[in-house]
Amino acid sequence: MTLFLDRDGVINDEIKDGYVLSWDMFRFSNGVLQALPLLSQAFQRIVIVTNQRCIGRGLLTPEGLEAIHARMLQDIHTHNGRIDKIYYCPDVDNSSPCRKPQNGMALQAKQDFPEIDFQAAVMVGNTLSDMQFGRNLGMKTIFIASTHPEITLPHPLIDERYGSLMEYAATIQ
Repeated sequence: MTLFLDRDGVINDEIKDGYVLSWDMFRFSNGVLQALPLLSQAFQRIVIVTNQRCIGRGLLTPEGLEAIHARMLQDIHTHNGRIDKIYYCPDVDNSSPCRKPQNGMALQAKQDFPEIDFQAAVMVGNTLSDMQFGRNLGMKTIFIASTHPEITLPHPLIDERYGSLMEYAATIQ
């Protein structure tokens, strides 16, 4: 099984009306470093799919984003977690084929990892765009209510709702 994770608001604290533009602005969300080893045992593949409009807006370079991701992956690995690959969309335009909820990043992942079965995959995110991305491909959708706690169940795009990635990870033991 494959786990698709959004980044901002799931892996790290989202900056309201802003972007993580450097490592010193990056904060792992509570429990994430403890959740990822559990998820690494449960899922054969873990990939991050993240919209990074800050690149298209000229606020961050691709190299700057990759430096943040390298430090993030190092910390995750140090805590016995695993991320197999990170996909990001730098585009500003909401209709871009790689920007969630469009499925471009999922198709890239499938090209890199042909064994991915979207019907057996799980998408974890904190926005309805993330949920639509998962739903478009037939994935189970897990909503993390970090930045939008007002969104509740039942909801047509959401299968399960948790307060954090750790809360979700605790249920798949």
